[in-house]
Amino acid sequence: MSYKVVDAGSIEPIYGVLRRVRRELGVSAFGINHADLPPNFEHYPEHDEHSTGQEEVFHCVAGAGTLYVDGEAVELIPGRYVLVSPESKRRLISGPDGLSATAVGAPVGQAYEPHGEL
Repeated sequence: MSYKVVDAGSIEPIYGVLRRVRRELGVSAFGINHADLPPNFEHYPEHDEHSTGQEEVFHCVAGAGTLYVDGEAVELIPGRYVLVSPESKRRLISGPDGLSATAVGAPVGQAYEPHGEL
């Protein structure tokens, strides 16, 4: 197979907002998820990737919001990319128009291995 296509809207969301793109496409080199958060959504869980060693890049596709990294607010606007280290706690909160964002991650200096539900 040379390529595979999937539309975000065709991926069944978990928790109502998170689409498991990696799983749907069968990606094995890195993790990738897409979140569509409704306006003022504050229920995205704070977490780190210390146990997986993954650094993540968050990309705001549409809307706006805030990515909290170790308690520091980073504004997310369309076209902005933010790198977060594995040990840093991160949490997304959408703005008044909602937030559409993609997160891509892989372990630093080692092969990627899919894990857990995501």
